[in-house]
Amino acid sequence: MRFIAGLLIALCLLSPSAIAQAPASEFQPVATMKQLMVEIIHPASNEILLAVSRGQLRSDQEWSVVRRAALALAESGNLLIMRNRASDWVAESRSLIAVGTAVYKAADAKDARAVAALIDRVDAACTSCHKKFRPALFAK
Repeated sequence: MRFIAGLLIALCLLSPSAIAQAPASEFQPVATMKQLMVEIIHPASNEILLAVSRGQLRSDQEWSVVRRAALALAESGNLLIMRNRASDWVAESRSLIAVGTAVYKAADAKDARAVAALIDRVDAACTSCHKKFRPALFAK
């Protein structure tokens, strides 16, 4: 019985999910929040918005741009959570992850209508966060 219990513990410790879950303290942010926004998030959202508004979703290269931008948005949400700025930030970041993932799936399927239908969600994810954390952008 002790052998089976030991074997089960060893298997749990060697499972891919256990190995993939490194303690959060091992992650060291490299970019500042401003760098994440200016260098990754803003350009990625613009790539998606411009591709849809210009009707540039025909070639494999154009779809690749949208897929890459969508992944950047989704993974940026993870980076924002990793930074653990504030409890509200986590909810906003999850929204960015969700919409980035949805755009990626639509772009991967080369579904221009689905990508276009997600534009309002991309804008809403950015706007809702900015209204909370950069209200001066919306001052009248």
